[in-house]
Amino acid sequence: MSDFPRQVLLIEDNPGDADLVRLRLTEGKIPLNVSCVNRLSDGLASIETTPPSVVLLDLNLPDSHGSETFRKILDKAPGVPVVILSGQEDEALAMKAIHQGVQDYLVKGDMTSRTLERSMRYAVERQALLRSLEISRQQQIEFKNQFLSHVSHELRTPLTCIHQYASLLFDGLSGTVSPEQRDHLQVILKSVNQLHAMIRDLLEATRAESGKLRIEPRCLGLIELVRQAIAMIRPIAVEKRITVELEADSHIPLVHADPDRVLEVLINLIDNAVKFTPAEGTVIVKLSRQETDPDFCYVTITDNGRGISPEALPLIFERLYQDPDSVDGNRSGLGLGLYIARELVNLHGGRIWAASQPGQGTTFTFNLPVYSLSKLLSPVITHEQQLRESIVLLRVDLTPLARPVRGNWKEVCRECLELLRRCVYVDKDLVLPAMATNGPEDTFYVVASTDMDRVNIMITRIVEQIGALTHLKSTGTLRATARQVKFSAEMQDKTLEQQVVVVAERVTEMVLTDLRTMNGFNTKETKVNAN
Repeated sequence: MSDFPRQVLLIEDNPGDADLVRLRLTEGKIPLNVSCVNRLSDGLASIETTPPSVVLLDLNLPDSHGSETFRKILDKAPGVPVVILSGQEDEALAMKAIHQGVQDYLVKGDMTSRTLERSMRYAVERQALLRSLEISRQQQIEFKNQFLSHVSHELRTPLTCIHQYASLLFDGLSGTVSPEQRDHLQVILKSVNQLHAMIRDLLEATRAESGKLRIEPRCLGLIELVRQAIAMIRPIAVEKRITVELEADSHIPLVHADPDRVLEVLINLIDNAVKFTPAEGTVIVKLSRQETDPDFCYVTITDNGRGISPEALPLIFERLYQDPDSVDGNRSGLGLGLYIARELVNLHGGRIWAASQPGQGTTFTFNLPVYSLSKLLSPVITHEQQLRESIVLLRVDLTPLARPVRGNWKEVCRECLELLRRCVYVDKDLVLPAMATNGPEDTFYVVASTDMDRVNIMITRIVEQIGALTHLKSTGTLRATARQVKFSAEMQDKTLEQQVVVVAERVTEMVLTDLRTMNGFNTKETKVNAN
């Protein structure tokens, strides 16, 4: 009896039915504190101020009707048990309500004090049991995640040792090895690398399940990152005599994404495509934009392999799922790659999906948010409804002194970026997010509403203030340069909004050209063949 509800909230707009329920409650032997309101909005407000032990709910109220009524209550107070009091028997609605979290469904005409009392008691007990089960489930998940994390970390040390000594033997540094011994050592190294990949995926999946996956979005030139991913997969593709091609629309904008995480998704999808494509086959990676969805950039990976069965297609992004028809001697892993890829894409605010027909190949598609530079530039490069006379793109390069980088270089770069934001005028200059580059160097850009003569004053201020940082002095060097953002006289014939768009496109073009140069890619190349 200790679990019997003492605080009851009755939401009922019919005075007669409200009196009936009060009568049934007073006929019981347990003293209750009953609050009654006649509108759902009043009930929701009462729950927020004084959470009840149980809610007795009529579904048809002046401001809400049907299933929407109990859904709003469950959304507002998911931990409070709800018993529906209906004027008519509706088995379908009753089952729907129970499945969605309501504890019981009573018909007012058949209700006695005994059935109402028992229903409320059972509702409270079941809700308490559900809370207990949820706490237990969360504890089990946390224990499992800690166990997997601990085991994964512990396995890394012996695997690293095995890899190092097998590499010494394979390279002949510990003495001459026969061709047969080299073959055996190659099998060992391949197996160790496979185990390393499995451990990495286990750790990533554990972080994803516990909500601990993190991304650090930057301004990203997607074409350069795709080329990098293709270059990393190229040796596997060449070995299987598979062509990997890159196709891109003429104007692919910057996206706002984490380069390391996007590269992880790309490698996973391209590697899968190569694995399931037969010799002499083709994998096509395409970058595009869609007129119906201009805020996103789309990446599509298409192969002409065996395809995925209709039964397996809805399940391929589930944790630990592996299509039985796709597992063969060339397939290794835990079935976590696509699950991790989905979680990473979702963190960016994008989507990932697949389309396939057995025997006709598979197409994976995901999208990433476009970095909308024109919206951010408009208040900076315009004044009194006119485009400012001169605009400069200022570039700040941070280069570590040592290779490999020692110490917390990323933290040094973050500190420099924060100081750079304080060195500019908020109403006239815009600091772009950090750029993704292929290496430890970090590059920041500032769009400044000034000319080439006065920008030197700005550069001096930046170099003096950032260069004085103690952490930067001991770990890296700083370089600042500037270029004029040029636009033609034809700009005068455009609206102010169109002028801002042109400037944004010009700045994006200048930044992308820099990124291609920094990452060592040919800017004119549009197709990459793995063979």
